[in-house]
Amino acid sequence: MNKKIGVILAVALIALLAMGTVSAGWFDFLGGGSSDNKVTIGYLPSDHDAALFVADQQGLYKAKGIETELVQFNNGGDLMTAMASGKVDVGYVGISPVLSSVEKGVPVKVISAAQNEGSGIVISNNSGISSAADLNGKNVATPGEASIQYVLLNLYLKNNGLSMDKVNASAMKTPSINDAINTNTIDAGVTFQPFVSTSEANGNKVLATSNDILAGHPCCVVVASQDIIDKKPDTVKDIVAIHENATKFINDNVKENASAVVDLLPSDIVSNKTVEANSLASFPFLSGLNDTYKANVDAFMQLEVDLGILNNTIPHEKLFWEGK
Repeated sequence: MNKKIGVILAVALIALLAMGTVSAGWFDFLGGGSSDNKVTIGYLPSDHDAALFVADQQGLYKAKGIETELVQFNNGGDLMTAMASGKVDVGYVGISPVLSSVEKGVPVKVISAAQNEGSGIVISNNSGISSAADLNGKNVATPGEASIQYVLLNLYLKNNGLSMDKVNASAMKTPSINDAINTNTIDAGVTFQPFVSTSEANGNKVLATSNDILAGHPCCVVVASQDIIDKKPDTVKDIVAIHENATKFINDNVKENASAVVDLLPSDIVSNKTVEANSLASFPFLSGLNDTYKANVDAFMQLEVDLGILNNTIPHEKLFWEGK
C-alpha cells in the first residue's frame, strides 16, 4: 500500500472511530482484523494430548489457515463445562466426561480417538498399601468424579471386593495429587500420565496401571461442539486430518526418537525428558473412528452404566461425527 494512501486511510479510520461508524471490515482491510477461522481448543496438562502440542508446534493448524487459542483446564469436567457454555470449540479430553456431558444434552460430538489407557494408581511409600485390600479406609484422590480415573478406581475396587464407600475419596488437581502423595497428605491417587511416571521416578510406587485394571480402555478423544460442526464443517475435517498427521508423527518417533516428540511438549508437562519419553511409550496414540474403536467405547459405556456412573448407553449418532 502506498505510504501516503495508508496515512490518509489511518486518519479516516480514526475519524470514523470517533463517530462510531467504523465496521470490522476496516480492520481487516488494514491488516488489523482477527481471523475468521479462529478455533479455541481446550486441553488437560497431560501428554495424552501430545498430538495437539505436536500439531501446534509444527504449524499444522497455520498451514490450514486455522488460528488456534489453546486453553488449559484442570480436569475434563471443567473443560466440558466450558464447551457447554460455548467458550471452547474443540477439546482433547477423556471419554468419561464426554459421555456424561452428552447424556446431559451438551451438544458435542467425538470427532477422533486420541489414545488409550495411560493412567495408574500411585501410592506413597509410607502408606502401608501393598494390595487393593489395603485401600480400605485410605485417603484416595482422583481428578474428579467426571474423570476416567474415577471410573478406574470404581472398577478396581469392585474387582477386588471393595466399593467407593470403603475409601475416603476426594478430588484434586492432577499435579497436586503427586504433591499430596509426597507429603503423605493422601495415601494414594489415581492420576494420568506423565504424573504416574513422574511420581514413580520420585520414589513412589504404582499399585496398578490402567492396563492392569482395564486393558485397552479408551481414554482421551478429540471432541467438537455442534456449533463449530454446523458452521465450519470443513475446518473440523481439517482438524481431524491434522490430528491424524500429528499422531502419525508421534507413533513414528516415540520408540526410536522420542526426543523429537518430547521437545514439542509444553514445559509444564515435561519435568524430566527421560521420564517423559518412558511415559509416551507406555500407552498407544490413536486417530480416527473405526468400528473397533467404537465397539471399545460401547463396552466402556456399558461399564459406566453397570457402575452407576451413566444412566444409559448413548447411540452412535448422538456421540460420533465423521464428517459425513
